[in-house]
Order: sequence, then structure tokens, then C-alpha cells
Amino acid sequence: MKAIHFSERSIPLLFLIVTIVSYGLLLPLTGFYWDDWPFAWIARFLGPQEFLPAFAGVRPFLGPIFLVTTSLIPPIPIYWQIFALIIRFLSALSAWFVLKQVWPNDRHQTLIASLLFLVFPGYSQHWVALTHINQEWIPFIFYLLSFGFTARALRNPDRFNSNTIYALLLLIAGVFPTEYFVSMEPLRFLFIWVILSEQIDGAWNRFVQTLKRWWPYLFVWLANAIWLAYFYTIGGYESYEVEVVKEPLTLLRIISTFGEAVGKAGFYVWIQVLVLASKAISSPTNLLTLAFVILAFILILFYFMNLDLSKNETKGFAVSAIVIGLIGILLGRVPSFAAGLPLTLQSSYDRFMISMMLGGSLFVTGLIELLFRNTRLKLCAFALLIALGIGQQFFNANIFRRDWAKQQEIYWQLAWRIPALRPNTALLTDQMPIDYETDLSFTAPLNWMYAPDYKRSSSVDGGGNLPYALFYTEKRLGGVSLPSLAPNTAITLPVRRVSFHGSTSQVLVIYMPKNGCLRILDPAYGDQETYEKQSRYLVEAIPLSNPGNALVVGPIARPTFIPEPTHSWCYYYTKAEAFAHDFRDWGGVITLDREAQAKGFAPEDPLEWLPFIEANAMISNFDRAEELSMKAIAADPRVRKAICNVWKRVQTQSHAKNQSDLHINQMLSEFQCVP
Repeated sequence: MKAIHFSERSIPLLFLIVTIVSYGLLLPLTGFYWDDWPFAWIARFLGPQEFLPAFAGVRPFLGPIFLVTTSLIPPIPIYWQIFALIIRFLSALSAWFVLKQVWPNDRHQTLIASLLFLVFPGYSQHWVALTHINQEWIPFIFYLLSFGFTARALRNPDRFNSNTIYALLLLIAGVFPTEYFVSMEPLRFLFIWVILSEQIDGAWNRFVQTLKRWWPYLFVWLANAIWLAYFYTIGGYESYEVEVVKEPLTLLRIISTFGEAVGKAGFYVWIQVLVLASKAISSPTNLLTLAFVILAFILILFYFMNLDLSKNETKGFAVSAIVIGLIGILLGRVPSFAAGLPLTLQSSYDRFMISMMLGGSLFVTGLIELLFRNTRLKLCAFALLIALGIGQQFFNANIFRRDWAKQQEIYWQLAWRIPALRPNTALLTDQMPIDYETDLSFTAPLNWMYAPDYKRSSSVDGGGNLPYALFYTEKRLGGVSLPSLAPNTAITLPVRRVSFHGSTSQVLVIYMPKNGCLRILDPAYGDQETYEKQSRYLVEAIPLSNPGNALVVGPIARPTFIPEPTHSWCYYYTKAEAFAHDFRDWGGVITLDREAQAKGFAPEDPLEWLPFIEANAMISNFDRAEELSMKAIAADPRVRKAICNVWKRVQTQSHAKNQSDLHINQMLSEFQCVP
């Protein structure tokens, strides 16, 4: 059989396959997250041109990027996920372009470093596509290409000027839109040093010549630094403050911070998937992830073993890659450190790893190149790291898949439970059981659902009012947005240039348990007592809740941005709660009870039996009401107070009291209800 060989021409296809395998397998099952929602809402209802003034006070040079991309791509999740895939593929090609220009003879090593960059496992935020593609990845690609054209200018003296101009323009496009990469510029100095080391002897002479070639970029870099210093202190910057100057900058603090960065970006992230998967090793998702790692290792190793590249590697690559990689990690940590932000993995904060990705990939490539002399062992180590990176990204994709599925449940349960909502109503809750969305994130789809024909009212500054907002009381209480829970307190929530303005006297308090269905909390139903074991931020808000704000008439809300899911238990529960609390339609609740029974549905949370218990008791179907009451208490004895409240409420209804007072008293006695 003829041996299989891969040439350098196959490398772009390799990048494409690794990109799809790492980030694209679950693409149809992912959606919008975090700031994607407000950005998508702005694009849909205010238009792409709104991003120019919206970013004027935050990152004014970022607005044009959002303007261009949102003009081309509609605010539909799958389109942005596909675009994210394309951008990640282009970023890998850009990194490969840079490294090939700096180390043209070390083709195996630059390929491997580029692949590690592509799957870098410390960065988990790929699927927050609309936000991070615009905010970070497009400027990052510009910056990488700027490095590449600088190296090309040095290696092609006859086109030095034109390549330098390209590099300077790309640097401007890469560094001015966002401060994420403000500290990366010294890497260019090091890349120039590596190239000139092939031509110039003597460290001092090489330093002088490197500085001569770096000074145009240094000028642009300093101009950006002056701009940021102005914008942070005198200008209109409205985002993160420079926190590092507020605390003593001790040597111990510096060592600890940057030691953590090297430990995480240089070492831990490469084995992180094994640590995470081992916490629940029997989980089907984790088993699939580990199987994925093994399969990826075998296929990548096979490719490396049959890849035909030139063999004239230089001896100095390992040391220079380690040094530049280490410095790259440290420089990449500077912006987030200056803002006083943590480097927490597997959270939204690991987005700060993006400025450490190139350094981290070079560092580990150089380290393995230095430690392993045997070519076969070296290739095995590289293939394993890449496979672990692929496995980590597949692991991350499953997190975002579950998050998107949970979001879809929440939006549709809102629509089922609250078909229409009185304008200017605020929804209060302590926290949603979801990782990648804030109350600001939920405010955008809330308005999308309940104000599908929203038009911003004209004003002098171009702002406008939002008709709805969702507040996390745990996060907002005591702040500017939600000063207190006292009645008639003004509350606000800004979304760029539009804001919600409401009052604590027009709110709905909602609750979404981790395992269960969304519900409206009502002080008239004794919900303060029923939910007394929940967060105080939720319980203390319940007296403000007015279910009358959930209108029984009006345009029906539909989350048009996602298809309606198959009706399961929560459909029947939310509809039953609406029928019971809003319409007093006991027959409708009974019909839902019978349909749910017929389909074998039952709640995870026994509190969700309450509307069905009440409806059956109200029509004197006491056998079914008692059966459900006993079932709920058997599942969780702590629901007894809530069951008692239902039976007391039934007792106060005149028609039920006259007909079945004896039976109701027996139930109250059996459940040991305090009068």
C-alpha cells in the first residue's frame, strides 16, 4: 500500500477541520449569551448605525466594527455562530502567518504553535459570538496581521516601506478599538530581535537596530497610550476603571498576579479538561469528551507522522519561543490586572486569556521542543496537547449548549405564564439559574418579546425609554438602579443609549428554580411564607409583586427569536398557574391536569402541584386534591405550609365553604395546618 503523505498545502485544510471539530459540532444548538442580547436588540430595533453613538462613551473606535458586521449579519444566533467559526479559522491562519514570517525555517514548530493557538483551552468564550467577535477577535486578527507584515517587511527589503505601512495601519486597527491588546506591542520588538539576530552580531548593535525598526510602531503605541490615559481620566470613558493604582502595588502582589498568569496560561489550561471531566467521570458528556480527546490524539498524531515539511530547523527556536511566550503571557495579563479584574477560568473572566493565547502557545511549544529530544515522543506530546485543547472546547460547547437550552425554557415559560405584560413593568428576581446571562442580558429579549414593535421616542440626545426590564435584586439592590424595595421607589436600568424608568410599585416578582418551572410570586397567596427558605433578596421583594401587571388581554408575547419547544410539564404548569391566579378558570386548570396526567408528566418541584390542588378543591373534586396534596408532602415535607395556605384559601371561598366545609376542615386537620 502506498504511504500517505501530507504536504504544506494541506495545512489550511487542517486548520479548517480542527476549527470545525473544536467549535462547530454543536453549533446549531448554541445561541446568544451575555452581551450578545443587548447588542442583537440594538441591531434589530435601533439599527446598526446606533453602535456609533452607543460606543462613543465606552470604546469609540469599536463602534465602526459593530456597524459593519451587524449591517452584514442579521441578529439571528446561528448566523453569528457560523461567523464566529469563520473568524476563528482566520485567526489561526493569521497566527500561522506571523510565526512563519518570524521563524521561516522552523515549520513544524510554527505549525504546532498555531494549532495550539487555535484550540487554546484557557479561553472558553468563543460562543459569546456577537460580543467577542466584534469586541476582541476582529481587532486581534488585525494585530496579528500587523506583526506578520512587520516581519515580512524585514525579510523583503525591496518591499519594506509598503509592508511597514500595512503593518502600521493594521496596528492602528488592532490596538485602538479595544484595550485588550494595549500591552502586547513589546512582542513586536522581540519578533524583530529574532529576525535581526540572523543578520546582526552583538547584543548592543542588535538592540539599536531593532529599536530603529520598531520606533514607528512605538510611536503609534504611545499615541494609543496617551489616548487611553486621556479617555480614562479626562474623557468620557464609562466602562472599567483603572483599579491597580487604588491599591499598593507591592512586589508580592505583582509576583502573585503574574505567577498565577503563567501557571494558568502556560501549564494548567492544557490539562484542565482532564480535571473538569474527572469531577463527574460517569457523565455521558464527559465520557464523550474523553473519547473525543483520544480520537483527536490518534488522528493528529497520524497527520504529524506523515507530514512532509523541510527539516532545516534552527537550534534557537525553543529558547526564543519560551522567552517570548513567557513575556507574552505576562504582557497579556497587564490590561485585566490594571482594571482589577480576576483571571478566573471557566467563567466570563477567562476572556482576558485572549491576550495571552499567543504567548501561552509559544511558551508550551518551546518548552516541549526543549524537553523532548526524541522526535516521536515530541510529536506525541504535541498531538496530545492539541487533542486536549480540542476536548476542552468540546466540553465548553456543551456548557453553552445547556445554557442555550435553559434560556429557551425561560423565554417560553415567560410567554406561557405571562401572555401579555403591562407597559413600564419591571420583573424582579434574585438570580436566574443560568451562568452566562445577567439581568441586562434578559432585559433585551424581554423587550423583544413584549414590545415587538418598539420604536424609540425622539429626544435631544437620541436616547429613549424601554418599556420593560428585569432586575437581579441580589446584584442591584442598594445601587443606583434599585436603591431600595420601598414602594414608589424610582428604578432604572440603562442599555447603552436607552433606559428603563419604572417604579417598585409596578413590578412582578418571578422565580425560576434550578429544577422546576418559572412562576410569579404573589403576596396574596402567602408566597412569602412558602418561599421563606429562598434567598432574602427574593423573599423581601415578594410584597411588591402585583400579578395584575400580567395582563389577561393584549398582544400575545412570542419569543420569535427561537422556535417553541415541545410541550412538557412546565407548559402545563405555567398555563395552570395563569388560569388559576389570573383567570380563576378552574375548569381550564383541570383540563391541563388531565392532559399532563395522560402524557405522564409530573413536576420536579412539588410546589408545582399547588394550582392543580386548588383547582380540584375549588370544584369539590376533593379526592384528586387530597391525592396531589399527599403526593407533594411525601416528596418534600417542607411544602406543608404552602399546602395549608391552599386549603385555607379554598375554605374562604363561599361556594366551597357552604358545600364542603367538613371535608376541608378534615384536610386542614390532617395536614396539621395552624388556624
